[in-house]
Amino acid sequence: MTAPIRLALIGMGKIARDQHLPAIAGVSSFDLVATVSRHGGPEGDLPFFPDIDALIDSGVGIDAVALCTPPQVRRAIAARAIEQGWHVFLEKPPGATLAEVIALRDQAAAREVSLFASWHSRYAQGVEPARAWLADRAVRRATITWREDVRHWHPGQDWIFEAGGFGVFDPGINALSIATRILPHPMFVDTAEIDLPANRAAPIAARVGFLDATGAPIAMDLDFRQEGPQSWDIVVETDAGTLTLARGGAELSIDGGTAADPGGELHGEYPGLYRRFAAIVRAGVSDVDVGPLRLVADTFLRARINTVAAFEW
Repeated sequence: MTAPIRLALIGMGKIARDQHLPAIAGVSSFDLVATVSRHGGPEGDLPFFPDIDALIDSGVGIDAVALCTPPQVRRAIAARAIEQGWHVFLEKPPGATLAEVIALRDQAAAREVSLFASWHSRYAQGVEPARAWLADRAVRRATITWREDVRHWHPGQDWIFEAGGFGVFDPGINALSIATRILPHPMFVDTAEIDLPANRAAPIAARVGFLDATGAPIAMDLDFRQEGPQSWDIVVETDAGTLTLARGGAELSIDGGTAADPGGELHGEYPGLYRRFAAIVRAGVSDVDVGPLRLVADTFLRARINTVAAFEW
């Protein structure tokens, strides 16, 4: 396939408007030909449909879809798209459960279409340099601090606190996507504690203790109640110095000296995601890493649950 990939964007919420639409417009490999959403209306003159079945019935020429819906409903929509022979881009987290994502991976392989489980934080500009620097270092310990204001980043989005919505692990899985990319050894959940609001079904905060395959401790602190400055930081202490990834992976420093400061805003990774999606579509392969999702699932298996004050918007 050398012509632009005809793409439909499904789920027109905040992330679709803030990140996907600008990224698609800036990547020449794609031609956005339709949008799909249960709410709202069309984008300019583009055809607009209320659901994927209406898109299928319309006869609009489609090569691929990008799914920006909440994870609880994503599997069924992705499965319908794969049935049509369409390539599928899954916003993170790629599904509500591991089993869903594995089933989609197998379905895509059988149908010979590409499936992309996107982890946008891995495309932050400091991540690959951090991975290269850590590759031959011995990790002694690491800390992950991901504290943000849910009212700012997910205003009024009740789905994130519903069962399957991940709660604070929706941003927390971004941290795990970076950690599993840059750390040289696998990591395993050792201890976990989750804070669950009395009126919600998904956590608002969590503390998780991991051990890597060498026994090095990795402590993760997640909180959706942060006010003021937000924290998206990973600090890795090694035998050759301390590496810090700040601003969600955008800023890399070693022993306090700036190693990479590309500027720009947090979450500027989406053009990289779409370039990767185009590459796997043209190569006829898939890219489905469930490692970050597995660690979230393992955390829920190991966690002690604390009931905390009710959360209201």
